Amino acid sequence: MNAIFIILIAIFAIMVIVSLVRGIIAFLQTTKIDLENGGENSQALQVKQNQAMFARIKYQALAIVVITIMLAVNS
Repeated sequence: MNAIFIILIAIFAIMVIVSLVRGIIAFLQTTKIDLENGGENSQALQVKQNQAMFARIKYQALAIVVITIMLAVNS
């Protein structure tokens, strides 16, 4: 049973890293576009950045829930 929880935690940790990197990339693209073009398409990239950061928070919360369940089952 612990193996399933550990696998889930690993999957959620990977998803946190992926969404974090996607958010950072969107942030860097927004900065680059703002400097070069005076802000064109920056709003769309800001929305993309916010979605990536929300996904990161969601995966972190799911990992915490899995850890909580694992601790409750093993107690």
